[in-house]
Amino acid sequence: MTNIKAIFGLLLAAVAAGAFAVASSAGTTGSSPRSGALHVTKECSEYNGLAGAFCTITSSNIPQIKAGMRVVYLQPLGQNGLDSDIVLSRGHGSAAYGHVVLNATTSRVTFSGGRGAFVGFQADVAVSVDADGVWYWDGTYSFTPSGDGEDD
Repeated sequence: MTNIKAIFGLLLAAVAAGAFAVASSAGTTGSSPRSGALHVTKECSEYNGLAGAFCTITSSNIPQIKAGMRVVYLQPLGQNGLDSDIVLSRGHGSAAYGHVVLNATTSRVTFSGGRGAFVGFQADVAVSVDADGVWYWDGTYSFTPSGDGEDD
């Protein structure tokens, strides 16, 4: 009888450990990655080159950046191109803060933080545009541990 109790106890411990492992992995499987490749497309039919002008996100590979979000340019287009702070606005208090430089030698956007869903957000992306006027951001992103991912 003692052997049966010992085997039953061992079996119960193994099942409990397995259930705990499955539950732990389920909690992380559904959450978004904290870093990786960033691919975004946007259209700029309403951009007029003035401070406050914006482009609209059309697609993104990360859940924090959604189609329909606006990229607002805080400085106007200059003679040598665009050198402007930007705000990527998600609404409900979420925004990412960055800077864009587009000129004859540089086509780059960098992000360094934000609020709401963009707390701890960092990104460094190359900018390109195709013949149809679709703009692309391709690079890398990360969220520091304090970033809250998909909230807001």
